[in-house]
Amino acid sequence: MSYDIALKRIYHPVEPEDGARLLVDRLWPRGKLRESLALTDWYRDASPSPALRRLYHEGEISFGVFATRYRGELRDTPDSLLPLMRLARQGRLTLLSAARDLDASHLPVLKEAVLAALDDEDASDREPASSPCFMTQEHQHDA
Repeated sequence: MSYDIALKRIYHPVEPEDGARLLVDRLWPRGKLRESLALTDWYRDASPSPALRRLYHEGEISFGVFATRYRGELRDTPDSLLPLMRLARQGRLTLLSAARDLDASHLPVLKEAVLAALDDEDASDREPASSPCFMTQEHQHDA
């Protein structure tokens, strides 16, 4: 199944096609009133840890290292993706951040993790719950 997950800066205007709007930052965006953002939720649990965010923003680690460590954090807390997966199954999900450069933020990594988790879950739904029963075939050979 195909899912529609968009990435957007919190400072961009709200649009009807945004669908569920989820702010996925640990810090509240400067100068923004909650009422003006039309948020579905402010969800901190899937954002990078404060320590990892600080290392990256202070330039102590590269984006590649940041992304690898962030993927590890998400793997260690798989339940943190469940609310995002639930919203993505309902229609368009727009992940929001105050980051200036979304491509160099945690959002693309998070989107990739949510899509992979959805794909894994969908794949497990396609597998049979149990192995096929060969009992009827055995009885046919006996006759």
